[in-house]
Amino acid sequence: MLERKRKRHDYADILKYMHLLEDGWSIISIHKKYGIDHNQLWVLWQKYQVLGPSGLEKTGHIKTDFALRRKIVLDIEENHLTLHAAMLKYGASPRRICTWLKMYRQYGLDALAASKKRGRPPGMGRPRKNSKPLTELERLRKEVQELKTENALLKKVRALVEERNARLREIGHGPSKN
Repeated sequence: MLERKRKRHDYADILKYMHLLEDGWSIISIHKKYGIDHNQLWVLWQKYQVLGPSGLEKTGHIKTDFALRRKIVLDIEENHLTLHAAMLKYGASPRRICTWLKMYRQYGLDALAASKKRGRPPGMGRPRKNSKPLTELERLRKEVQELKTENALLKKVRALVEERNARLREIGHGPSKN
């Protein structure tokens, strides 16, 4: 089966699809003719019906604080909103809302207050150089450790070279004189 390359649909294309839907075309027929995902087309159609052409423009991510997450989750739970209705009302993505609902249902409202920090946690990465000088004992221990590591590496290299030479002798070739 041939894998089709995904086509990017710009604002003009999407607006054309909305006009086709207004003219009576079905979502499936537009999906087959133009290659846009039918689920995505359905969501875009919902946005278009509620917000008009401005609802089709790409929006950035919204910053949500605890109060907004709480409001969205409680609105869904108490008023039985669908994910798409909440997305249209608040502008948050259905996937994100689904995550908040799962957190709320498992751990309660307090779980929505904890926000995970983005990025690499502190303490990862290269260790910082110590500004204070090492004592003689610490310096010697560090040097011994470096020598042990270097020695182990050289032993592994020697073992690999000997193994390669043994294989070459088995098949009748001598090792190179490099």
